Amino acid sequence: MAQPKQRVVVVGCGVIGAMVAYELSQFDNLAVIVLDRQPPAQDSTGAALGVLMGVISHKVKGRNWRLRQISLNRYPTLISELEAAGQRSLPYNRQGILSLCFEADQLPRWRSLQAIRQQQGYALDIWSVEQLRHRCPDLNLEGVVAAIYSPQDGQVDPVTLTQTCVAVATQRGVQFRFDQLVIGLNPIGDRVVVQTSEAIYEADRVVLAAGLGTSELSETLNQSTPIGPVLGQALRLRLEAPINRPDFQPVINGRDVHLVPLGEGDYWVGATVEFPEQGLPRQNDLLEPNPAALESVLGGAIAYCPPLAEAEIIDRWFGWRPRPQGQAAPILQPLPTCDRVMIAAGHYRNGVLLAPATALKVAEWVRSPLT
Repeated sequence: MAQPKQRVVVVGCGVIGAMVAYELSQFDNLAVIVLDRQPPAQDSTGAALGVLMGVISHKVKGRNWRLRQISLNRYPTLISELEAAGQRSLPYNRQGILSLCFEADQLPRWRSLQAIRQQQGYALDIWSVEQLRHRCPDLNLEGVVAAIYSPQDGQVDPVTLTQTCVAVATQRGVQFRFDQLVIGLNPIGDRVVVQTSEAIYEADRVVLAAGLGTSELSETLNQSTPIGPVLGQALRLRLEAPINRPDFQPVINGRDVHLVPLGEGDYWVGATVEFPEQGLPRQNDLLEPNPAALESVLGGAIAYCPPLAEAEIIDRWFGWRPRPQGQAAPILQPLPTCDRVMIAAGHYRNGVLLAPATALKVAEWVRSPLT
């Protein structure tokens, strides 16, 4: 007689929830349902640039680096799996990340990181201004003292990635309900009852990947999990032709302003980091984005890449990043008040980067015995 399947409910279908669903879809003994009040890849995921800053990050040890390393190792195989199963090509830039260095006193820190990465098996190159000028002739190099190039980092389109995870997980039997606002969780014996605006679901395990909404849901289980919103804005620009060399189109970062090539002369520029001035507004009562902040980001990009001054702005967007209050991002642990519920939220600016590592950690938890 076949064993009953373990019932898993995932709350939230941004890039985290969708990738969790994809990883869980590979196990035949699980019955997975994903609940969200809206279609996938909205909110934070819909406003993310998808820059994968792993090797070029200054995180070199501890949990934060381990999660990055897991994702770095997973992304190449993940993209190949999704493209094969979804029968579609994913916008995945494998040409690395190039970071401009404007302060000479930062070079020893970069050289130290370079040595650490070499020991870890990753390449990290430090280019002279002349090398940079040869590879990126359209950049304004005034004030630039060097450039750091990370060929093993990259960028992926977050919306397409999320939608493909949903499509492939659906093929494998995961159920998605996009009209379901989850309003509460209630543990009853060895189950957790998930109450939505439309129905009630019984689960053996629940994964909270609801971004800012995670705070209110954890409170229904008597657990305070403060997650505050930080606004990020970005632009899509269009040029008549790509900048620099057509055969070398990495993500470029200068003074924390990203320039993300999308192909055929299109680029994303972003993103702002805007903290609410008063308190922590709830998800349905957020502050309006500041146009001046976005103009400042655009000005920063034009300063190091002057051709962008002639670009047409074809889209503007913004989203609220979930940032944990009083603890490190992300929150990735079972609730102390209910060990059948796991929080996988609060990734702040690294949701797309850490989504594969998060999904693998959640899958490990789902398949492990409860203590």
